[in-house]
Amino acid sequence: MNNRTPFYRNTYRRDDLILRRKKIAASFPDGDVALFVGAPATGAFDVFRQYNDFYYLTGTEVPHSYLLISGDTAECTLFLEPLDSRMERSEGPMLSLEDASAIYQLTGIEHVKPRHSLKAACAHANAVWFPNENQESSQACQDTIRHAFHSKTTDPFDVAVTRQEMVASELGLRQTPKNCLTAQLNSMRLIKDSTEVRWMRRAGELTARAVNLAMKSTKPGMFEFQLGAIADAVFLTGGATRGGYRPIIATGENIWNAHYFRNNTVLSDGELVIMDYAPDLHYYTSDIGRMWPVNGSYSAVQRELYGFIVEYHKLLLDTIAPGLTPEEIHEEARVKALPLIDGWSWSRDVYRQAGIRVAEFTGHCSHTVGMAVHDNGSYFGRPIEPGLVFALDPQMWVPEENLYIRVEDTVVITEDGYLNVTADAVLELDDVEGLMAQVPVF
Repeated sequence: MNNRTPFYRNTYRRDDLILRRKKIAASFPDGDVALFVGAPATGAFDVFRQYNDFYYLTGTEVPHSYLLISGDTAECTLFLEPLDSRMERSEGPMLSLEDASAIYQLTGIEHVKPRHSLKAACAHANAVWFPNENQESSQACQDTIRHAFHSKTTDPFDVAVTRQEMVASELGLRQTPKNCLTAQLNSMRLIKDSTEVRWMRRAGELTARAVNLAMKSTKPGMFEFQLGAIADAVFLTGGATRGGYRPIIATGENIWNAHYFRNNTVLSDGELVIMDYAPDLHYYTSDIGRMWPVNGSYSAVQRELYGFIVEYHKLLLDTIAPGLTPEEIHEEARVKALPLIDGWSWSRDVYRQAGIRVAEFTGHCSHTVGMAVHDNGSYFGRPIEPGLVFALDPQMWVPEENLYIRVEDTVVITEDGYLNVTADAVLELDDVEGLMAQVPVF
């Protein structure tokens, strides 16, 4: 035990963690405290993943831990269990109650106390503030959590509550809209600092590498899930812990289901396949969409439709600039697209009408991306600013034929433009065909 070094991922700079916690402390009155409830152990042989908000503020990964932030001094207390020698002999060292000095050096958290003292610490406060009770863990985001809880409400036998609600009840505390930190945390997580952007660049590079290797490897007769396995190998060898969300790898009619996930269909000659999958790297992910022909050559209709959406995607990229609102970006791109639509060689009028609807659609600047693939915070209705990260996801629907065509990249707004972190994923149709003609190297 003399050489014991507890695991710490070291994702963030110490000063950044301190600054984030000070921003939280400044958002509520002196004499109040903020309580953050860490993720529990799952009871499975899996790799533990902390809740995103908790990790964002502490950088620590210990099940059943708690963070208390004081509003008057901004001092913080981490509540942990004592060192479990038996568990550490089995699984390796983990931060515990005995590591207060190391925790302070790594995170700047001033105090480490036993978990049983949490109730008394909360009792001394005038009021206790909470984050959003729907805390994101592995592969989760707010919309998936809301969907899960909606499903629970239709089950008359499921009376489960969130972990945060359970803890608050045990402490004799009540969560209300008046003592909620959701808006503050959303605004903080919406704009990424330089360290976060660095992780997102690396996640984007891994994402693009995985897509390119999957393209090279695609052959008729493969299963969708085999392309996912190739991506997983790229992610894990690149330092990721897992996929950032369940893989969307769809071919043929499966493409119509935007969030298809079963990935159990055989790839057939003449069909397209789409991949939308990114890693969980130091708690940050990316987002992507590329479509390619299973046989290595786009058909005339595939070139017509996917080629158009790629060109429109490039128009959007050329329009993005800090200071513009998403609404202004969509409108400028719409105007730029008019000659593209008029000059495009449409084989059917329903395709041309679909192209017109693409230009009129105002959701191509899509969801934010970060610790969750559908990250927190809204950016519509105001100028975009440096540090904002979102998915650029132009989409085309041809309902008459159940066709859904899209391409997607993750962009970071910078001081003078943007950075496309998934740009290394081959985009141009001729380049895709050229890549697919190469022999994959694993």
